[in-house]
Amino acid sequence: MKSGIDYSVVLPCRNEEKTIGKCIDKIKKVFEKFNLKGEIIVSDSSIDKSAMIARKLGAKVVKHNKVGYGIALLEGLKESSGKYIIMADADNTYDFYEIPVFVDALREGYDLVVGSRFKGRIKKRAMPFIHRYIGNPLLSLIFKLFFKTKLSDIHCGFRAIRKDALEKLNLKTTGMEFASEMILAAEKNNLRIKEVPVSYSPREGESKLKSFGDGWRHLRFMLMYSPTYLFLVPGFLFLIAGLLIVFALLKGPLQLFNFNFDIHFMFLGSLISLLGYQIISIGLYAKTYAINIGFEKHDRVIDFIAKYVSLERGLLIGFFVFIIGFIISFKILYYWISHGFAALNEIRTLLFTFTLLLIGIQTMFSTFFISLLLVEKK
Repeated sequence: MKSGIDYSVVLPCRNEEKTIGKCIDKIKKVFEKFNLKGEIIVSDSSIDKSAMIARKLGAKVVKHNKVGYGIALLEGLKESSGKYIIMADADNTYDFYEIPVFVDALREGYDLVVGSRFKGRIKKRAMPFIHRYIGNPLLSLIFKLFFKTKLSDIHCGFRAIRKDALEKLNLKTTGMEFASEMILAAEKNNLRIKEVPVSYSPREGESKLKSFGDGWRHLRFMLMYSPTYLFLVPGFLFLIAGLLIVFALLKGPLQLFNFNFDIHFMFLGSLISLLGYQIISIGLYAKTYAINIGFEKHDRVIDFIAKYVSLERGLLIGFFVFIIGFIISFKILYYWISHGFAALNEIRTLLFTFTLLLIGIQTMFSTFFISLLLVEKK
């Protein structure tokens, strides 16, 4: 860390020659007015004059030619020297005169300070309708639901963080989902987070946001890091729906709304239930793996399994389910053979028992695999 540098302002920049100078001038004025010892780092992948303008104004330019919001910030953050780091876009949409608000929060002891455009002021034409009223609120709501955060604007690019806190996060994503990753990693590492209102102005020049593409990247990231909603919830829904169909048709056809549900739907129910159980198993693997690599500190489901479902108990449960299916199917098979392979009238029961057989086998192998991961963690 360079002596005399307390604050590093990192600006990801790609073709912002119209605004980069204005941003740097504002930051320098803030440094001077509030007597902040700081540096300005421009992480640049531009093909216009942005880098030249930044250098002339005294900013440190990190030239990397790698396209992506996340990679730009990662490259800039590596070169930062300050105890505190402030990040914001170089398109002049954020008001850098609000930097002192972030500085005050950091000095209060917060590890991460995140701006909220929705609690601040969004100027006319600053944010497209679909972003302001649909995209950002919806993605923020999903993030709140998945990860239990109270932040109102997950994707605000104006934020500040302590350097020592940043080093704990091990951030990796290279695109717009970097904003979500930082919040999630901060929550997982129990950082002290504060949200402050900020202003948001119309950008000058062409926007680089891709509404559906960037939105999907954020949603994909959230799903990938939430096994409960990606695997367990749909898995349980499939399992329950499939078993309900199987049990409903076990005694014979069922007629609802003038439509006849017969053995074909029972086959479908069996497949759906097996698919659901498989998805649940994958979800449990993912949760255990997340704990094993340190991404998750604890998980109530895995903690319960580790405490109450030992390898032996899991094997016993799986074997019990398997043996029930095996006994019933063996009796049907014996009856069929002893009667000279006559027409089989127990196809519904046999389908049910095959479902139990496969679920029992899946349970035993899943228990072995999860136990292996838990032993390695210990």
